Amino acid sequence: MAPRTRNRLTFLRNGRRVEEAAVDPNETLLDYLRLRERANGTKEGCNEGDCGACTVALGAVRDGRLAYEPVNACIRLLGTVDGCDVITVDDLAEDGRLHPVQQAMVDFHGSQCGFCTPGIVMTLFALYHAGIRPDRQTVNDWLAGNLCRCTGYRPIAEAALAAVTGKPKDALSQRRARTVLAVAEMRDGADLFIGSARRFFAAPATTAALAALYARHPDAVLVGGATDVGLWITKQLRDLPKIIHTGRAAGFADVVETSAAVRIGGGATYAQAWDALAGIDPDVAEVLRRLGSRQVRASGTVGGNIANGSPIGDTPPMLIALGAELELLKGTARRTLALENFFLAYGRQDRGQGELVSAVTVPRLAPGQHFRAYKISKRFDQDISALLGAFRLTVERGRIREARIAFGGMAATPKRAPATETALAGLALSDPSTWAPAMEALERDYRPISDMRASAGYRMTVARNLLTKALHEIATGSDGDSRLVGRRGAWETAR
Repeated sequence: MAPRTRNRLTFLRNGRRVEEAAVDPNETLLDYLRLRERANGTKEGCNEGDCGACTVALGAVRDGRLAYEPVNACIRLLGTVDGCDVITVDDLAEDGRLHPVQQAMVDFHGSQCGFCTPGIVMTLFALYHAGIRPDRQTVNDWLAGNLCRCTGYRPIAEAALAAVTGKPKDALSQRRARTVLAVAEMRDGADLFIGSARRFFAAPATTAALAALYARHPDAVLVGGATDVGLWITKQLRDLPKIIHTGRAAGFADVVETSAAVRIGGGATYAQAWDALAGIDPDVAEVLRRLGSRQVRASGTVGGNIANGSPIGDTPPMLIALGAELELLKGTARRTLALENFFLAYGRQDRGQGELVSAVTVPRLAPGQHFRAYKISKRFDQDISALLGAFRLTVERGRIREARIAFGGMAATPKRAPATETALAGLALSDPSTWAPAMEALERDYRPISDMRASAGYRMTVARNLLTKALHEIATGSDGDSRLVGRRGAWETAR
């Protein structure tokens, strides 16, 4: 029996069911709210998912639990909210009374010009429903994607600490059981297809249907959370006539952990994959904490970060250094390859027409293996890397038996450092005087360029410094004298 197909987008707006048949593939959630609903409390700021003024809360049931996450409505495509509960700042006040988060912002003078305030309130609203009582560092991590240029963050953070108790008492908490049932009813198992064969938004309900549709329409754009593709629409003003969303395909976002490895499905967001990836090593967790913002991690996918092939993507260098294997799917045919072999040249990957990234498998560290990763950027939080270095060393009796090193931002693709790896083999960690050949080998592995983020000379100097830092930390077994943030620091509560 052929799978059912639905031609209407179905979602909740603050607990109320909405159906839309007229959905353009390029329409954003922000445009829907402001232009169609006239719900103008949600603001358009940067229109690229950076400032957070457009933040709304998106609710979905995962593992039987209704969870709300902040997302950037400016780049989130409307079609991707199928089956979710959308809540905006316009929905929070109740019978003329402000929501506890809003009232705290008033009480602690957390708003001045007010333009960024709706987005800040919605991020704190999601934190209010996270079921935790946060400390100041956790509040800071949640607010990293909300930029305020007026008040500074002290009164905003104080408002958050006062309002967020871990025990929400508002209209949403009172109707939570009804919302869970309503969201479950919308998960009807039907493929979503709105439009025609020439112009459509589609969201298949199974991995098999996703692969089949993409094989039939290899010219379509695959979209996870649109944290990259959304900017093609809002900044490059591109018209994308065919969009296939991966977020509804059952099983495509599965995260499977074993004692030997972690398998991340191609549709898994960073938020969904957080625990599994963070469990590999504290440095993985720390880089992920600084990857975008909470809004970006709630929407962006690990598979999408790999598939877009950016030379400065934060995830691929770490996964390459860890020895990750990529799985690709075309129709019913699957193949695997080492992740490092996926990136062929700038803007070109080993991915055929109609073939999609279906999973990445990341080995855990074996006994004797040590991992380090460092992100270098102009801003500490929510910034694009100038370069990122990742190092996995296998050490026996104080000597390096094997090294795997990868950098992002040092070449046209994320790239290993084979000459440096060879130069490190056999070196004694206890004798820094023997490390010089490995530093020199970096110049044979990379020819970095100069751009707006960093000069070529700076990149090479920093790459050498990061290698020295990794060797020092592993040799001494301590990172306390070489870190601003410890390897087991704030990331433990950041998720």
